[in-house]
Amino acid sequence: MNQAADGEIVHFDNVGLRYGTDREVLSDVSFTLYPGSFYFLTGASGAGKTSLLKLLYLAQRPSRGMIRMFGADAITLPRDRLPALRRRLGVVFQDFRLVPHLSAVDNVSLPLRVAGIPERDIAKPVADMLEWVGLGDRMQARPATLSGGEQQRVAIARAVIGRPDLLVADEPTGNVDPDMAIKLLRLFEALNRLGTTVVVATHDVHLLKKVPDSLIMRLDKGRLSDPTGALRYPPKRATGAGGEDEA
Repeated sequence: MNQAADGEIVHFDNVGLRYGTDREVLSDVSFTLYPGSFYFLTGASGAGKTSLLKLLYLAQRPSRGMIRMFGADAITLPRDRLPALRRRLGVVFQDFRLVPHLSAVDNVSLPLRVAGIPERDIAKPVADMLEWVGLGDRMQARPATLSGGEQQRVAIARAVIGRPDLLVADEPTGNVDPDMAIKLLRLFEALNRLGTTVVVATHDVHLLKKVPDSLIMRLDKGRLSDPTGALRYPPKRATGAGGEDEA
C-alpha cells in the first residue's frame, strides 16, 4: 500500500503484543487510520484497549507485526527520530497526568517549551487554547484546585496545543459526569473538524452514537473486530465538487 497515494497516517499489520512470557494481550491486530477520521475504541475491561493505545502513541513496541506511522516504520525507526514522530501525536490520559505544582497555563505550555518554542510565542496560543476549552478564567489555577472535568480540559488543551496529526484519548470521560462527558466529546469533535485524526477509547456505549460518521474499533480478548471491513478498507472520502465519493 502506498502511503502517499492512500494518505494513511497509521497502519497496523498483524501486530501482536505480549508482556514477558505471558500470553499475547493483542493478537493479529490489523487496521488503517486515515487523516480527519474519528474512531471509538471499545471493549470490555481487559480487552487490550490501553495496550493498543500505548502502541499508537509509541510508549510500547509490539512483539511482532508491523506498524507504520506517517510513512515511517515505527518499529525500526532510530531512537533519535522518535521525538519528532511523537510531536505529531497528542495523548489524553484518564488520570490527567498534570504536573501538580504548575498552573493550568504552565501545564499547557509544557509541550511548546519542550519543543523549543520561544517564550514570546507561547503565551497567546496557550491563553487562546485555555479559552477554547472554557478555562479562560482558571489559567493560574493549580490542578488540586480544579474539578475533575476542569483537569481533563487542561489535559486536552495540553495534548492539542501542538496541533497534533493524531490525538489518542484513553477513557477521557471516565472520571466526569455525563454532562461533562458530552462537553469533552464536543471538544474532540471540534478538533477533528480542524483535521486531526481522533481515537477515543471508551467503555461508555452511549457515546458511540454521539459522533456522526465515526468508526468503531472493538477489541475482544486482544483481537480487533471489524465486521464491516471499514478499518482495513475505509470508504473513499468525498472529494468531488458536488460532494460525491470518487468512483
